Amino acid sequence: MKDREFVSVFRSSKKSDTYIYVRRGQVWDDLPEALRSIFGQPVHAMDLLLSPDKKLARTTGKEVLEALAEKDFFLQMPEEQETYIVDFRRKIEQRGK
Repeated sequence: MKDREFVSVFRSSKKSDTYIYVRRGQVWDDLPEALRSIFGQPVHAMDLLLSPDKKLARTTGKEVLEALAEKDFFLQMPEEQETYIVDFRRKIEQRGK
C-alpha cells in the first residue's frame, strides 16, 4: 500500500449510491468484466489525493488504498438499511396527513 495516491471516483449509471474508486488514469476495460457490466457506464465524480488517514463519507483512505493495492479498485455500495419497513410506514403516514 502506498502512502498517498491520486484516485478517481466514478458513480454508477445503473445503481444509485454506488461508487468505484480507481487509480487516476485507470483503463476501464482492464477492470473485471463482471464488475463493469453490473456497474454500468462510469460517471466521473471527482479526483483526489488519498492518504491512509483521510476520512471519507462511508470509508477510509486506508481501506481504499488497500483495495487498490489488492485488486485495482474499491467498490462502495449503498449502506444497507435495517429500517426499510419503518421508513416505508413513515412515508405512508406522512402522505395521509
